Amino acid sequence: MSSEIKVFCGNANKELYQEIISYLNLPTGKIHVGNFADGEIEVKIEENVRGVDCFIVQPTCPPVNENLMELLVIIDALRRASAARITAVVPYFGYARQDRKSEPRVPITSKLVANLIVAAGANRVLSMDLHAGQIQGFFDIPVDHLFATPVFLEYFNNIEDTKNKENVVVVAPDAGGVERARAFAKRLDKSLAIVDKRRPSANQAEIMNIIGEVKDKIAIVFDDIIDTAGTMIKVVERLKNEGAKKVYAACTHAVLSRDADKKILNSYLEKLVVTNTIPIKDKKNEKIEVLSVAKLLAEAIKRIHYNTSISELFV
Repeated sequence: MSSEIKVFCGNANKELYQEIISYLNLPTGKIHVGNFADGEIEVKIEENVRGVDCFIVQPTCPPVNENLMELLVIIDALRRASAARITAVVPYFGYARQDRKSEPRVPITSKLVANLIVAAGANRVLSMDLHAGQIQGFFDIPVDHLFATPVFLEYFNNIEDTKNKENVVVVAPDAGGVERARAFAKRLDKSLAIVDKRRPSANQAEIMNIIGEVKDKIAIVFDDIIDTAGTMIKVVERLKNEGAKKVYAACTHAVLSRDADKKILNSYLEKLVVTNTIPIKDKKNEKIEVLSVAKLLAEAIKRIHYNTSISELFV
């Protein structure tokens, strides 16, 4: 393995990329990523990468298809330029929610995307808080799966509302998120509650029951993705109706599509705490707190390059 490392990015999240290379004390990777007149992706690596350990920081966030195609074309360009190893750093893995056949005659698109990344020439993938852990098995190359838990722990351990352990409950917004919320509650040393949620159709949810004690508590709804915010707002309303004093939400990936920003601003939420895996459009929303995962990703990149343990980051 080459001792030389270079980190590149597409157009998906340049702010996060700049934070990462600043932490690693590396120069900006010389690359042109644009569009031809007909809209096709245009990529040129503008420096020698022969025999170099290369990383591409490119979350596949909205516009998902544009950012995904950029990632694939950059991987192909590096492969054809004889890079020694190519690691796709995908902080947010788009299409992750299409991870199984939930009804007849539908695709498993996250598996398709995994196949495309491998076929393009990636040697390994680095991602964060995948929607479903089994997505790691969709790849035929090594996948390093990071968790944003450390940055959330630091935040909630240092705000006044959540310092008192007896007064706080971590809430899983649905049955599928119980394992994720339980792990966070354990690290935070708080109790756990579960929302029994029934979803009649896509992007709509009906909240049925709260399992666990939330009355007179500070609730932290813990999830991996917040998209239209419809489900989250209904969960928050139910928690308030059940007697929760205050409700916070912590979500790694802030997709925030449609009018999600407005819903959050007008809701009972004290704060929506998210990370910068996806660039935030409305930075003036006083209820949205953005935490950086650049240090975590940079440390993982360094450990991949030097072939040292990544799991030690979460001990």
